[in-house]
Amino acid sequence: MSKNKLRLEVCVSPAIYPKHANDENIVVVVDILRATSAICNAFHNGVKRIIPVSTVEEARVKKQEGYTVASERDGYVLDFADFGNSPFNFTSDKVYGKEIVYSTTNGTRCIHMAAHSKAVVVGSFLNLTAIADWLLKQDAPILIFCASWKDRFSLEDTVFAGALAEKLLESGKFETICDAVTASLDLWSLAKSDLYNYILKAAQKGRLAEKGLDDCIEFCHQPDSTKVIPIFKEDSLLPVS
Repeated sequence: MSKNKLRLEVCVSPAIYPKHANDENIVVVVDILRATSAICNAFHNGVKRIIPVSTVEEARVKKQEGYTVASERDGYVLDFADFGNSPFNFTSDKVYGKEIVYSTTNGTRCIHMAAHSKAVVVGSFLNLTAIADWLLKQDAPILIFCASWKDRFSLEDTVFAGALAEKLLESGKFETICDAVTASLDLWSLAKSDLYNYILKAAQKGRLAEKGLDDCIEFCHQPDSTKVIPIFKEDSLLPVS
């Protein structure tokens, strides 16, 4: 690795995150279907703060404390939650100016796993260019952390990792010796000319369709619908000021 360039890596599953963990990293947590897309949409629609929690028990306690709770497991809204994980739930009439507790199957636990890092930010296709531009202004190695599905490889998260990696590497500021970066770039090169139809291959698309929850697939793959960048500070996600 060159002394003049910053390290870029992709972690394709939380199961191997310890192999990539480094306190110097800025970590971009990615859960395209649907957690990080929903988070970005929530901030675009004016949510004040999102408190990500890892467990159902934590979410239940927060509900008892009076918080609005968005929470699901395996796509199903929990019985005590106000609403679930679809980005379409995070409309301005529901979230503007509010503090919302958020807990999902995969994405929110990754935020907490990476909390030791220099910074943790939330990435999605919705804020792709904005987060790339912000990362290029920082002076730290980058790890793109795919939330995957129950530790299994996720096509949509890895395709996004390739899209973001392409932007970072094209700047000349970063370099990589990570095979997961190379693989994600290759997947992105296959997908980008017809992203929506490529993602229809994804296992998560099928899982959502079985529950009638696949109406957000196209929305979650529309690049640059917002410039917001959610960053994790202490116990909360807040928009980068």
